[in-house]
Amino acid sequence: MPTPTVNFNFKRTTRSPSARRLLRTSDGDTPVIEQPIRMVSCDTPEKAGYAGGPAKSQPKLNKCKERLESNYYPEVPDELKSYLINKIALDAAERHIEAANDASKEFDSLLSRRLTKEDGKIRKTAVIPTGQLIDVYGRLLAYIAPWYEGGPDDLLPPRDDPRRKTFNLNMIELGWAAFFPIHPSLPRNDDFNTAIKAAEKAWDEKLGAWSSYGEDLLLAYEYRMCIKLGTAESSEKGMKNAFQRICIDLRNLKIMGKFGFYNVLPCYRLWVWEEDLDLAKLDLGLMPI
Repeated sequence: MPTPTVNFNFKRTTRSPSARRLLRTSDGDTPVIEQPIRMVSCDTPEKAGYAGGPAKSQPKLNKCKERLESNYYPEVPDELKSYLINKIALDAAERHIEAANDASKEFDSLLSRRLTKEDGKIRKTAVIPTGQLIDVYGRLLAYIAPWYEGGPDDLLPPRDDPRRKTFNLNMIELGWAAFFPIHPSLPRNDDFNTAIKAAEKAWDEKLGAWSSYGEDLLLAYEYRMCIKLGTAESSEKGMKNAFQRICIDLRNLKIMGKFGFYNVLPCYRLWVWEEDLDLAKLDLGLMPI
């Protein structure tokens, strides 16, 4: 019998390989590796590792500002240009990176407080993967929370108990992470609505990063956007790299497009990858602008 040849006509999901440290094996087909996790629905400021310290990153932001002012990117609407230009202050990079360091400290403190049992032992971390499992950097996309063993001495708290909150939600409600839900990696409706309320409260009351660094602080995805616009080799590459997602207004599910997010308060922004828009229209019942 000849060797069969397949020709299946469906799109595969493939990703580039990522280097991981092998920790151990538990049997012949189960290696245990070190796997980074990207917490979904939240986005904290970028540390110096992303674009360099303030001495290196501020000139990149300044270049972005210069390009926006000189119409290097004619496709960007004037209103969005003004929105970004007004946020690129002389100390924008310094404040952003300081906010990132503070957010990191807050996260470490949260982990220590919530994962330490009364007897001093450290509980495990619950990992809840999302619809889109792995991002382009090879990170597992997930929500994380304290793990409860379920035994008589460590029962899982009731659903509305604060001890059940994910760390993702904690960072949003404390104001150290911007609300950053991206379709299709969205939580269940009740959890989603809880996150919206937490993000709304953090924004309205100017908690966390907004309290310490001001309302004009570049959000993490805005910072990344400006760095890309300031460092791109051409206007075409800058536009392609900086604007890959479409914003949806959660208040009315209107499609605001790639450039309309400045019209939506940070707590009401929902994001969809451009290539997923047709699917998102069906999944979410989106309305044209």
